[in-house]
Amino acid sequence: MNDFILWGVIASPYLLKMQALLDYAEQHWKRYPEQGGRLNNLRLIRRLLQAKSRREVKRYPQLPDELDEYPAVPFYSEDGETFYYDSSALAHHLDNHAQRHQRSLLPAEPEVAFVCQLIDEAFDEFGLYMVHHMRWVGSAKTTPMGEMTAAEMAKVVPFGLHHLLAKQLPKRQVRRLPYLFSVAPHNYGAGVSPVQAPPVREGFPETHSLLNHCWEIYLEAMENILGQQPYLLGQRFTLADASAYGQLSMNLVDGDATARLHELAPRTYTWLCDIRDGKHVGSDGPLVLSDGLQPLLEIIGQTFVPLMQQNAAAYEEAATTGETLFNETAFDQGRALYEGQLLGSPFKAVVKTFQVRVWQELCESWCSLVASDREHLKGFLGDTVPVTLESATGTALRR
Repeated sequence: MNDFILWGVIASPYLLKMQALLDYAEQHWKRYPEQGGRLNNLRLIRRLLQAKSRREVKRYPQLPDELDEYPAVPFYSEDGETFYYDSSALAHHLDNHAQRHQRSLLPAEPEVAFVCQLIDEAFDEFGLYMVHHMRWVGSAKTTPMGEMTAAEMAKVVPFGLHHLLAKQLPKRQVRRLPYLFSVAPHNYGAGVSPVQAPPVREGFPETHSLLNHCWEIYLEAMENILGQQPYLLGQRFTLADASAYGQLSMNLVDGDATARLHELAPRTYTWLCDIRDGKHVGSDGPLVLSDGLQPLLEIIGQTFVPLMQQNAAAYEEAATTGETLFNETAFDQGRALYEGQLLGSPFKAVVKTFQVRVWQELCESWCSLVASDREHLKGFLGDTVPVTLESATGTALRR
């Protein structure tokens, strides 16, 4: 079997997630462009761009992609010709691989599998907002990510231009903060140059306070569960752990955020370092839904679930009025915007169609559970998540 090819940079939490999944499955991988030669890198990127332009990049298992958009990174391949996207889909791919590894990444028991999916999607979608915020706001003066990414891309960009990339990438990522839910208060000072200062967006409530608070609550919930068991769903590593790791470990290089993470959540910090260093490989044992999970599921039910619900409702309304432009392109043009609230704090965001797809799939998974499993999960998840899923299922499944 060929080594897996990963195309991406370590600035991406989804690439970190993919690496952790492949390590646990004991699959060899090579990360491009950093670990590739210039000619091979250029060949791969030409093939990838060609596949993207022809809409040939696949998701495993293949599903309708009318709501999806391709990411900038990462992608994976086994032969350098056929490319796949979606970090969660990689777990499905590995569990159904021709040379399947011994310990599956996806729980077999339906109730545990649903909770795994819920945690995975929560970290992928809402977790990204928190850690991107902690990099470019919480660590505005200390993140080295511009230089690190430029060094990785040195074998792709024209000779000598990686120094320019090191300067331009932070500016680009900071400009994207409001799209990724992080809006600065008026007169905010970050102690950096104006071009790298987290931006205010007129007409948008500030969300720094909300994201700072959520990051701390998520870490507190992680500390609770990791104080009782080695992984989120029991004695071994699963997709849920990979997603939490991918997002939270992104901040392990971010100076001020790293120090704060170590101070607030020492167990979680050690857990992230252990997965980074491959110590999760070979973990084995039963998977359970323990009481220690409930603080994490509670904050997921207060942040990710209502965000997905509000985004889906906004999409329904926008589509009904004939809107056809969504995601970052729409945000830049001030289209498909909606107002919402999380944890009592107002926000303004753009409709994201890929989050509509995430919500649809979660509703479908809930609907596919047998009645007895749903009833049992209602007792475990509390009232909010099941009620929201059941009220949304009819609407989500119509599209």
